[in-house]
Amino acid sequence: MSSRLRRERDKKGSRVVVRVLAITAAVFVVLALVGAGIAYAFITNALKGLPDVNDPNAFTVAQPTKIYSADGKLLANFFLENREIVPLSSVSPYLQHAVVAVEDERFYQHAGVDTVGIARAIWIDITTGSTKEGASTITQQYIRNTILSSERYDITVERKIREMYLAYEFEKRHTKDEVLGAYLNTVYFGDGSYGAEAASMGYFGKHANDLTIGEAALLAGLPQSPLRLNPYSNLDGALARQRWVLGRMVANGYITQSEAKAAEEATVTLKKSVDPSQGIYDCAYFVSYVRRQLLQQYSDTLVFKGGLQVYTTIDTKLQRAAERAVKAVLPYKKDPDAALVSIDPSTGQIVAMYGGRDYTKDSYNTATQGRRQPGSSFKMFVLVTALEKGIPPRRQFNASSPARIPSHPVWIVNNSEGSGRGYITLSAATRSSVNAVFARLIWELGADEVAMTAKRMGITSSIPALPSIALGSAPVSPLEMASAYGTLANNGVHVPPTSITKILDSAGATIFEYKPAGSRVLTPQIAWAATQQLMGVVSGGTGTRAHLSGREVAGKTGTAQNYQDAWFVGYTPQLVTSVWMGYSEGSIPMRNVHGQRAFGGTFCAPIWHRFMAAALAGKPVQRFSREGSPHYIWKAAWSAEASAWAAAEASRTHKPHKPPDTTTTPPPTGTPAP
Repeated sequence: MSSRLRRERDKKGSRVVVRVLAITAAVFVVLALVGAGIAYAFITNALKGLPDVNDPNAFTVAQPTKIYSADGKLLANFFLENREIVPLSSVSPYLQHAVVAVEDERFYQHAGVDTVGIARAIWIDITTGSTKEGASTITQQYIRNTILSSERYDITVERKIREMYLAYEFEKRHTKDEVLGAYLNTVYFGDGSYGAEAASMGYFGKHANDLTIGEAALLAGLPQSPLRLNPYSNLDGALARQRWVLGRMVANGYITQSEAKAAEEATVTLKKSVDPSQGIYDCAYFVSYVRRQLLQQYSDTLVFKGGLQVYTTIDTKLQRAAERAVKAVLPYKKDPDAALVSIDPSTGQIVAMYGGRDYTKDSYNTATQGRRQPGSSFKMFVLVTALEKGIPPRRQFNASSPARIPSHPVWIVNNSEGSGRGYITLSAATRSSVNAVFARLIWELGADEVAMTAKRMGITSSIPALPSIALGSAPVSPLEMASAYGTLANNGVHVPPTSITKILDSAGATIFEYKPAGSRVLTPQIAWAATQQLMGVVSGGTGTRAHLSGREVAGKTGTAQNYQDAWFVGYTPQLVTSVWMGYSEGSIPMRNVHGQRAFGGTFCAPIWHRFMAAALAGKPVQRFSREGSPHYIWKAAWSAEASAWAAAEASRTHKPHKPPDTTTTPPPTGTPAP
């Protein structure tokens, strides 16, 4: 082949190579552009619908609701996530350094996304054939736990892109201390503890700023696998992880080798600060009542995650007095159960509530949930209704037993002592709690009228219009009875009971503040007239054991049929308190309590006395407000009826009789009617 032909062939071959290379390059460029376009479209799509990183509410985390007593003591934390938000300055530097060393050692060098860390993780995964090496920064983890919490378990490239973008944007707006502080308040450390403070209290019983190097290293190792490394169930695993964390702290210059060795050798002492039932530390039955009140007004999310501060009415000193009073009278485990509710009648504020012996064993609250027959303590409503109808306390009634009430079916009523007393005044019948008189009286008044009186005065349970309610056949709670009797203590104005005085949201803004709002349901004259009669119960009737030296006291005993419930509800001008006694598991007769049958006057009145004496100690002595007499009426038939009975009784016994006193003059003001 000639040299010319060879040159032409080589030139032609070169042109082919150039053309192939050009086409190949063009293909790569096109593919690169297409790939870039696809990547751009993918990333753009992934970033659609992002939360607003500038919205502080987007980063809100669950915080416990705190319940406080009236005297400023923490009673409970309600939470789904046990967390206590604290500033970074309240977290030990050891824990700060330990977390950075183990979770994100380049935290102070990157801008939210660690490209060096990502490259290292990819290289390790490739060279080891593993996919376990993580590359999430502290900032990314915070984003995942808060603003992207709904996507937390989405293991997708899209979620990772969103997380990285938001982490970068978040760090543009916040300092490193702010980022670290936010992370330490949100990360889960296991055993129900969210955030550094809750974890410190949960594992070591101390605040986060008091942690030692060893304790900080142990905590810092837990977020990797909180369940598996829980020191309460796997201390060896937690300590092994602690040693690794200490090594990372040394490697990053946060501690020396000798400090790490000392921390390893130190004994780890685990200690929970408290382990309350359902987050309740004190006054458990009252707190459970408060929780129900909150859930009736607010959502579960707000109550258990909203970080509310709830200030209540309970006085822990009076609560202790209530507990001592019950225990002093009913000291044995086999004794019946009891309930006590004490209210300030002028405000409706519940200051003490005894709902059971041990909330951890039985959370049933006998003070609010327990509806039992009130026995003769319900006669107060019959008395008030009679006074409103103009019936004077000196009117005489047939007290003979049994009384036959012509209802359908006929109601046969016996006095507690089984015998009759002839005709006695309404005052005497109230003092001695004579069943036959009140059975006949409610039949005359109408059971519906008495039921309406009870409702007006504060009874919220259903009260049927049956004559038997006069003797307490309709179940009610101790809280209701205290509230209703408080109407008399408050001179005829009923203020509904309340357990909460103020609620603040997580930012400290007031969202509720209680303002007492009473309504007049009785005239002052009726309230005072009823109080006079009930003072007689304590001064010389069935409730003498409730007497308080130097103070005016009014109240009424109650014992339900077959001794299954016993009551005393009484009041002074400052406090109204109801006491119930019985077996919460059912209507069990109390025929042998400390060797005797249980009456309201023999057990409940002494409990009431002990509590009220302590509650009022040091308080000024107050008298009930004196009012004029109500407008009383008199019917000739009442005198004739009593005279006829007296004449018949005299004829039967062949003795002269003195006509009963039928004067309409009320007893002197300030003196209990005879």
